[in-house]
Amino acid sequence: MANEKMLAQMAEKQGFIAALDQSGGSTPGALRQYGIADDAYNGEAEMFALMHEMRVRIMTAPAFTGEKVIGAILFERTMDGEAEGKPVPTFLWEDRGVVPFLKVDKGLEAEADGVQMMKPIPGLDALLQRAAKLGVFGTKMRSVIHQASEKGIAAVVKQQIEVGEQIIAQGLVPILEPEVSIKSPDKKGAEKILRDELLKGLDALPESSRVMIKLTIPDEADFYRPLIEHPRVVRVVALSGGYTRTDACKRLAENHGMIASFSRALINELKKSMSDSEFNSTLAKSIDEIYEASVEKV
Repeated sequence: MANEKMLAQMAEKQGFIAALDQSGGSTPGALRQYGIADDAYNGEAEMFALMHEMRVRIMTAPAFTGEKVIGAILFERTMDGEAEGKPVPTFLWEDRGVVPFLKVDKGLEAEADGVQMMKPIPGLDALLQRAAKLGVFGTKMRSVIHQASEKGIAAVVKQQIEVGEQIIAQGLVPILEPEVSIKSPDKKGAEKILRDELLKGLDALPESSRVMIKLTIPDEADFYRPLIEHPRVVRVVALSGGYTRTDACKRLAENHGMIASFSRALINELKKSMSDSEFNSTLAKSIDEIYEASVEKV
């Protein structure tokens, strides 16, 4: 069964997850980074078409295979698109050996109690059912923690766990992503509260539940080891969080059992103007560096 193979890959295979899930708010910035100015397109449809072209160029590059990229997180419009004439999730798994995930959150609420909760996700069950039919294995949803606020962080974790249970009920594996901002004035304090709240939330889940967790790389190496070793956790993955790729990889290499799930740090050197050979070699170098930090620990 494909899901069992995907689960085994996510739990055991060496490599990292590519985050190709920039949504409406972050797409213009990603396109600018790629070398496409705001005045190069008119309206959302053209913007997302250009973004899809970029993502397909990444997914079809020679280095983008399950040998090192074991999973990829997709924006909904990317999931609904095609690559080389196939639905993107089918192409990723059958042609590339890459496990497909779907970003399901609808963005963030305004900051309160030092955190930003997720906005409501209307129609989530229908989206999950459609994703499952397309061969998607799991999901991702992001909250942001700005302060070491016990009340705020407890609320973030409660929301993440509750929505995670809804996702599990539809047969998918959720990636819980309570991101601690690297600009937090007490990042270590926030990480301590977050780890404790996550452990409580995980302990309360049914024994059969399986989740993944995406976290900012902690200030203290191996701080999230208890989460990595928790029986309900398939994998703990790291977001780059605004660190440069060099800095993110250096920090990640100090955290045993934690693998990358980078977005900007993966693609920020890619340009539309590059020849295919330049593009492919630049992406391959980035993949190699992130892979090494994910599997070669210090």
